[in-house]
Amino acid sequence: MVLGTSSGAGKSLMSAALCRVLRRQGESPLPFKGQNMSLNAWVDADGGELAYSQALQAWAAELEPVAAMNPVLLKPQGDSTSEVIHLGRSVGIARAELYYRDWFRPGWAAIRTGLGQLQAAHPGGRLVLEGAGSPVEVNLQPRDLTNLRLAQYLRARCLLVADIERGGVFAQIVGTLALLRPVERPLIRGILINRFRGRAELFEAGRRWLERETGIPVLGVMPWLEELFPPEDSLDLLERRGGRENREITIAVPRLPSLSNFSDLDPLEAEPSVRLRWLRPGEALGDPDAVVLAGSKQTLRDLAWLRETGLDQQLHTYLARGGTVFGICGGLQMLGRELVDPEGLEGGEPGGQPRSEAMPGLNLLPLHTRFGSSKQLAQRQVRMAWPPGQPVPLEGFELHHGRSRWLDDDEAGAMISDTRDLGWWRATPQGGVVAGTYLHGIFESGGWRRRWLNQLRHRRGLQALPELKENHATQRHRLIERLADGFERHVDLTPLLRPHG
Repeated sequence: MVLGTSSGAGKSLMSAALCRVLRRQGESPLPFKGQNMSLNAWVDADGGELAYSQALQAWAAELEPVAAMNPVLLKPQGDSTSEVIHLGRSVGIARAELYYRDWFRPGWAAIRTGLGQLQAAHPGGRLVLEGAGSPVEVNLQPRDLTNLRLAQYLRARCLLVADIERGGVFAQIVGTLALLRPVERPLIRGILINRFRGRAELFEAGRRWLERETGIPVLGVMPWLEELFPPEDSLDLLERRGGRENREITIAVPRLPSLSNFSDLDPLEAEPSVRLRWLRPGEALGDPDAVVLAGSKQTLRDLAWLRETGLDQQLHTYLARGGTVFGICGGLQMLGRELVDPEGLEGGEPGGQPRSEAMPGLNLLPLHTRFGSSKQLAQRQVRMAWPPGQPVPLEGFELHHGRSRWLDDDEAGAMISDTRDLGWWRATPQGGVVAGTYLHGIFESGGWRRRWLNQLRHRRGLQALPELKENHATQRHRLIERLADGFERHVDLTPLLRPHG
């Protein structure tokens, strides 16, 4: 099990690295996180939801992601409430103050069921467990679902990860160990220092001190990795950094309060010619080459935020100058004329109250969206007919409550794919484009991504990029390989591993 001294210590990526290293050694690693809180989700082949970080770990283990790898997923939706998903299916809404009273027993049952499903599907596999936050939040320990309770239940050997970049790494480690109960401390078999800058030998005195004071070996010091990796949670998204100023194309992305599935934009981040500019509240839109409205867990609430910040009017002004706007899922819904939320699912009224009348959208596409309790969850394979050119095959998934319908004539000419209700586009009189889709993962396709980017490049007078670009999954594979290479060089796993028996 990979535990962390805090949220954002690097548990997700270290777990992914561990999965790939074990796979290289001929083992069958099985990634598992009992409970995750995330708005960045993936949909498996059976239409079940799981956190994207567990999907990433599954790919590192060379497995298909399945919901059993993340049997409890909490998706915050504001007002101290979260949607509760057990084994891939939505089972209710939880209030923060009542969560452990109402959901502890069902959650533990879901975790045990997920473990059983995963181990039955992969007999002889080795579980690679990821913890959540800190394992020693003393107010939560009695109802801990996914850290030390799970480690004790499975007799897991635990690796404690601490982020030296944040400072105070000695206090992080010693304080965490001090708060463990006597029965829990023997579970910790090693310490990993993460995100170290500079020469590792400069930390040698610190390593010796930690081993002497704690009696636990420091199994490795992982260096700071400059490569761009998929974010493990929204905290990492906020902290993303890198020299992206001198790029040919700029794409603006409003940082919606309920932003979800931001991993949709990882392939754009990885494009050498593209700079993503995340817009903070109050920041002017300016004149980017395109604007992407990404997914939202609370579409109506985020739509209201666009109005409160004035970004709605800025988008209209931007399009009047011939700009390009593209919406994904909730972003597509916001582009429409009207949205109806009779069950209060999308934050249209305070406290999640039903909203009887339609809420006006941005009115950039002639769409009517109605939200209902049934959720669209499915992997999709389609052929993209837009942008113009030879149709491009593309894979992705749907994950949304609302259903949208086109209100004007000639819907067929406005569809972006060979499938109805998946997305639409429309040219503006000023030479720009408004488009959107329900298909998450649309930018994963290298051919389609490059065709869309080439529209932007043509308007700037830039040379077109080759469209025969590999899919992002291939690049993600290389990133995982580089991560595993670094893990093998800098971490000694011997004390953690033992033969099966």
